[in-house]
Amino acid sequence: MNSMRSYAFSVIAFVLSTLLLLSEAQTLAPAPGGPFSDGAALDQGIAYVLLLVALAVTYLVH
Repeated sequence: MNSMRSYAFSVIAFVLSTLLLLSEAQTLAPAPGGPFSDGAALDQGIAYVLLLVALAVTYLVH
């Protein structure tokens, strides 16, 4: 049991140290605004994906 705790502690320490290193990384520049940067296209894409998921679920349940 003691070796399992030390293993879990080392895994958690590794994950936390990796997250801390990633938080210091340089951020990406924002995307430039253009004629295709409206939210309507994104909303329509999400709606299509949800529609296809609903269609697949309906097909599998039927």
